[in-house]
Amino acid sequence: MNPPTFDEFAAAARSAGYDEVLERRWLPGTVVGTHTHPFAVSARIVAGDLWLTVGAETRHLRAGDTFELEQGVPHDERYGDDGAVFWVGRRHGG
Repeated sequence: MNPPTFDEFAAAARSAGYDEVLERRWLPGTVVGTHTHPFAVSARIVAGDLWLTVGAETRHLRAGDTFELEQGVPHDERYGDDGAVFWVGRRHGG
């Protein structure tokens, strides 16, 4: 099975109630300390890798992996030697 295109990802995210869909690109070695977002997130890694830490759990995510975060969840992000690209749906509001 082929991975989805951005348009397919965006259509699925919108049908699931995400009101904003975009592509994010991160430079190699970027570290984003503990923070929260005022929106829920549903994302798919399309290149590179990301270590996502929520509470005591760290996940190493690579191309093809997905993750979700609810609005306001504290988390850390660390991007690999090649940086990362991911597609993200954001759901604003409660």
